[in-house]
Amino acid sequence: MLDHYHMFADYNRWANRLLYQAAATLTDAQYRENKGAFFGSLHATLNHILSADRIWMKRFTGTGDAPSSLDSILFSDFAALSAARAAEDDRIIRWIAGLGEADLSARFTYAAITNPTPVTQRLSPVLAHFFNHQTHHRGQCHMTLTALGQPPLVLDLVYFLRSPEGEGYAR
Repeated sequence: MLDHYHMFADYNRWANRLLYQAAATLTDAQYRENKGAFFGSLHATLNHILSADRIWMKRFTGTGDAPSSLDSILFSDFAALSAARAAEDDRIIRWIAGLGEADLSARFTYAAITNPTPVTQRLSPVLAHFFNHQTHHRGQCHMTLTALGQPPLVLDLVYFLRSPEGEGYAR
């Protein structure tokens, strides 16, 4: 099962790189335009994904900065957000690389931001949520880019597995 999460950490970085490359082609006005996604603009949605990742990583590791709300704008500047995203993806990959199979079945306790009642769960299904959450919001970013007239992105996991970065998982 651990290989599954290694794959998702690498896939996450690959998909984020493609998404940020596409976002870099937008004007600042397009990047900030509310196109009806849950967080409105591409700018706000990309900040949300990073915010949520930092919140979860703080829960998982006990270290790092984490915002206190899910709609935090951590970076107003696209270049700074892009650099922070790349650093967070590397952090996720390093943390996953340090896990053992026993860690996946271990239980941990955290408090949700929206309802601060303590929750205790096994790590494995929460990691599945962590990576699924990123994919969910990248889909909203894809919709936003499409609504802005950008060419469609191919972010499917099978395309990652066919890429040089993912081919080792497809064997």
